[in-house]
Amino acid sequence: MPLKNLIRDVRVSLSHRRTKRRAYRQLSAELAAFHTPAERAELDLILGRHDENETAEIRAILNRQDYERQRARMTVGGYRA
Repeated sequence: MPLKNLIRDVRVSLSHRRTKRRAYRQLSAELAAFHTPAERAELDLILGRHDENETAEIRAILNRQDYERQRARMTVGGYRA
């Protein structure tokens, strides 16, 4: 493969990765707005209507956000703040 083509392929690959990361961050920010139990229940109902493969990324983001919220409530000694 000529060097020129290799450089082009790397640039295209990096561009796609940046686009995917930007979309992931935007989706994470939008999902973070669903933080009350009622909002999360509604979102879970909506996600339940779709195939597991279609919602895997969203569920992973929600699980990560839930974990981070629970972790933020805990102190070093294991007691809730």
